[in-house]
Amino acid sequence: SVSVDRGDSVRSGQVLVQLDSEVEKSNFETARSRATQDTDIRAAESNLALAQQRHARAVGLVQEGFASPQTLEQVKTERDVAEQKLLQAQAQKVINNHEWSLVKAQLGLRTLKSPFNGVVVERFVSPGERAEDKPLLRLAMLDPLRVELVMPASRWGSIAPGDTVALLPELPQASTVLARVTHIDKMIDAASNTFRVRLSLPNPGNRLPAGARCRVEGAAASQAAAPLPATPAQPVAWPPRTGATRASPPPGT
Repeated sequence: SVSVDRGDSVRSGQVLVQLDSEVEKSNFETARSRATQDTDIRAAESNLALAQQRHARAVGLVQEGFASPQTLEQVKTERDVAEQKLLQAQAQKVINNHEWSLVKAQLGLRTLKSPFNGVVVERFVSPGERAEDKPLLRLAMLDPLRVELVMPASRWGSIAPGDTVALLPELPQASTVLARVTHIDKMIDAASNTFRVRLSLPNPGNRLPAGARCRVEGAAASQAAAPLPATPAQPVAWPPRTGATRASPPPGT
């Protein structure tokens, strides 16, 4: 089942796709039953307690001369075996808990959730289809937006990470916004004699659409902008695409 469609806004942690999980649920219940039962440990503890009592009585009987040393040695061996069985039951309990955790994680993979707040850009499957080794959805994060600025080589060194840049989106009734420089390419493109600068633009409420062109207003400011939310890692199931917009260099450069 697919609970979202193209253009829908999604929240972080929202369920997007639910894969068929009847087999995984059965495995989960089986593993949970094994992990939560402790009858083997209780039985091993009872056997050990009985073996310890027998050993204590045998020690007294040997000291009083009513039992042979061979009898004491046999009882001691039985006590040692009971101790090992208890340790074995405890170790199996740990293994069962690990198996339960593994099956629980496998069951969790059948439910795909949004890793961040954003929008659905593409939906590649419909309810009832078979999920193969391919993307199911493509998401885009619109806050913050990623701005790609192409600058001439003559401006190399005039801008640094942390600087703020004033941008004017080429949209009706748009006002100037401030973006922070996050990355500067270390190489200059020989063909165009330019280099790229990446900026992060806060976009609360998704007031600006991704992909819009914008114009740089004046030179880059020297003061750093306020800290911006970090872009999360891309998930494997359906790689997100951070919203990007392209900016043109200042007039006359």
